[in-house]
Amino acid sequence: MRPPFLILQTGRPVASMRRHGSFAHWIRVAAGLADDDVVVVDVAGHDGSGGDELPSREGFAGAIVTGSGAMVTEQLPWSEATGAWLRDAAHADVPLLGICYGHQLLAHALGGQVGYNPEGREMGTVEIDLHADAGDDPLFAGLPARFPVQATHLQTVLALPEGARRLATSQQDGAGAFRWGRRSWGVQFHPEFSTTHMRGYIHARRDALAQEGSDAAAMHRSVRATPHARQLLRRFVAIASK
Repeated sequence: MRPPFLILQTGRPVASMRRHGSFAHWIRVAAGLADDDVVVVDVAGHDGSGGDELPSREGFAGAIVTGSGAMVTEQLPWSEATGAWLRDAAHADVPLLGICYGHQLLAHALGGQVGYNPEGREMGTVEIDLHADAGDDPLFAGLPARFPVQATHLQTVLALPEGARRLATSQQDGAGAFRWGRRSWGVQFHPEFSTTHMRGYIHARRDALAQEGSDAAAMHRSVRATPHARQLLRRFVAIASK
């Protein structure tokens, strides 16, 4: 019997999407994991001021860090504590996958730089391009050179940690995915998002998008399935289970 996977929950979906469950639930389902296969630790808490205590890193097959409405640059106490946990886990070769906020927090914890994307908000179904280093990467090897992903974020990894390998970029983001060490990955996009999740987020952000000069209706219409991105979650589970 394999050890469970740890999901570090760093936030909650926007209010209009909470009827579909938590971030941890979306990730678990997309990764093909049963309820008994995961332990969820809500490090942010329902009000974002801090939640569950971080567990020992021992006894888990790997850890997945969710997205969040918080910003890494706020350096909230629970976030900094989670970052320290991730740094120690990465150095101990615990398999890690950071998603969106988790991607940025992992980069920050390992010495990278996080801040607002100078290109502005990236949102909707966007294309990522794999770099040469992705060709022999355990998580990305064999995937198409370009494929669609679901994205919604304002901040980004402005500078990767020392020793990290850049694996993917998008037109708007130079750090779409990276790997540090053997088994620590960050992806700026949301592999757990279905088209329902993505459309729901676009609808929730429609006023902000309009203020920024983006066409939310056109963005909503352009949403499409991202099967290669969703495949990454099951690949991570397979890698961490070996």
